[in-house]
Amino acid sequence: MGWILYGDVPSPPSLSGLSRAELEALVVELFGQVAALQQVAAELRAEIAHLKELPKRPRIGPSGMDKGTEPAKRDHPADRRGRGKVTPRVAIEEQVVTAPVPPGSRFKGYEPFLVQDLMISVRATCYQRERWVTPDGVTILAPLPAGIAGHFGAELRRFVLMHYHQGQSTLPRLLVLLRSMGVAISQRQLQRLLTAKHDGFITEARDVLRAGLATSSWVSVDDTGARHAAKTGFCTQIGNDRFTWFGTRASKSRLNFLDLLRAGHTDYVLNDAAYGYMRSQGLAATTIVHLKAQSATRFDDHAGWLAHLDRLGLTALRITPDPQRLATEGALWGSIHAHGFLCEAVVLSDDAGQFNIGRHALCWVHAERLVHKLDAFNDLQRAAQQQVRGLIWDFYASLKAYQGKPSPRQCLALRTRFDRIFRRRTGFVVLDRLLARLHANKAELLMVLERPEIPLHTNGSENDIRCYVTRRKVSAGTRSDAGRDCRDAFLSLAKTCTKLGIAVWDYLGSRLGVAGCTHVQPLDRYVRARTRPA
Repeated sequence: MGWILYGDVPSPPSLSGLSRAELEALVVELFGQVAALQQVAAELRAEIAHLKELPKRPRIGPSGMDKGTEPAKRDHPADRRGRGKVTPRVAIEEQVVTAPVPPGSRFKGYEPFLVQDLMISVRATCYQRERWVTPDGVTILAPLPAGIAGHFGAELRRFVLMHYHQGQSTLPRLLVLLRSMGVAISQRQLQRLLTAKHDGFITEARDVLRAGLATSSWVSVDDTGARHAAKTGFCTQIGNDRFTWFGTRASKSRLNFLDLLRAGHTDYVLNDAAYGYMRSQGLAATTIVHLKAQSATRFDDHAGWLAHLDRLGLTALRITPDPQRLATEGALWGSIHAHGFLCEAVVLSDDAGQFNIGRHALCWVHAERLVHKLDAFNDLQRAAQQQVRGLIWDFYASLKAYQGKPSPRQCLALRTRFDRIFRRRTGFVVLDRLLARLHANKAELLMVLERPEIPLHTNGSENDIRCYVTRRKVSAGTRSDAGRDCRDAFLSLAKTCTKLGIAVWDYLGSRLGVAGCTHVQPLDRYVRARTRPA
């Protein structure tokens, strides 16, 4: 078939005269163009369907593999426990209620009846500060009582932060609530309470991330869309069962993810971890040798690192894979290891490409979902699909059992069983291709055999990031960098407090200096104290 030229589309090159490297570069470029065209075609199909008012694609519910593989629970009504005794977190005030009784009645004690109530009141205090002038002409003004910062007290600031971030309220609704309670406050003043002078909270959220990355044997990651400054960005979640951290950036690339894993550090480091990363990503051996030959191994910021690459001539190269990008990713990975982050930890993800770094594990729920969502068009295909799903469910249950009692013999049996499942041929071509693709991820799907402590799924990350999605639906996006950083920091701290068993109300009261509030230490200390061995 001959080539058809449209507009500015260039004529095809002579493939016979190209070298292997040039052919590979051409194939990679064509793959990128095909992916871009497929995305455009999908957007155009969706737009056409919307204009024609065609029915939407059906939503396929979750497969339920994780819950479906749990052992059956026996229901014994006699052993069923109630909600337990109500124990308020505040001091209980006792009050005796008398009863009118006839003469001759005998007193039989008291019957307790606990009632919990909430008292919300607004208090305004005008401090008359003494002003003195010394004989030397120096004016002395009496200081304000401890804990007062600005014209709004600590209790009010705690109430605002709690309702906005933990309660997922909006600024207009919170403004109406405060004014209805008698607080004289403007929208601009309320905005300042939410975004101004919160550097301490932002720093503490960063310290929580550093503590988690330095002490955890695994972290689970995920991302979602985020609007900032009227532009589409992405929020990345990093965490496990001890901490959660959110970071919003304009990109979701691997460079961005590696930058987030530095936890606020800005340096680039060339060490054994960096060179190992470069080799694993296919950077030319001559380039690695050239980098090793230089005396400089640590660079303070991005400008210094780019200047180093420019001196070596890497910025001017236009080849595939891009040596500048791979060298930068390697230097970022070297910085992460230089600060003691993720040295032996496993990164658990849903198979998004930007998360595939270091010791990487994949989510089984996402893998099985690919089989679950596969379109089958006849009875034979549907039967093959259900048979494979049943095999995967049984294998998933066996992995759960292995986590509870790992053994070398069971590990070998599970690896062999994995091959039998994902190398089978069903006659359903699309399903067979999917099984082959999943089999290529064998090392990442079976990482749990080496590290039984890691989860089999990323449900924890999806649960964590749900609060961010709710915030996005309620309040759309942020406009200022301060607003973005405060939103990420407070959501991170609130989630971390919940995982550590700390009431967010007490945490905010301790940080804002509320009188009589429970003292809460820096959260990174609690994260480090709950370190589990790998």
